[in-house]
Amino acid sequence: MKKVTGIGGIFFKCNDPAKVREWYKAHRGIDVNEYGATFEWREADDSSKTGQTQWSPFAENTTYFHPSSKDFMINYRVENLEELVEELKKEGVTLLDNIESYDYGKFVHIMDIEGNKIELWEPKEQ
Repeated sequence: MKKVTGIGGIFFKCNDPAKVREWYKAHRGIDVNEYGATFEWREADDSSKTGQTQWSPFAENTTYFHPSSKDFMINYRVENLEELVEELKKEGVTLLDNIESYDYGKFVHIMDIEGNKIELWEPKEQ
């Protein structure tokens, strides 16, 4: 089983998310919205399939990254999230929550060995 298929998102804390989004829009040409930006791309193995990577600045006082005290969180794209979670449990990896499903896929959060909160995402087929 492939454990990670790509980067689903990069999330980071900053003093003023709105100003950061606007700076990146003005100086880097990123098409931002209230959450950041979504970069769309095509699968290397099958160019008829698309994927997305999310880029999002968060307020420095966000609790979304807890219990990690780090200023960033990475979202990794995965396949077969339920099976992967069972494997992670057997390996003693710290699971922070249960799998949640949304219109755009399934998510769960884990902690790595250095206390970084990691988001795992099984996207819905495009």
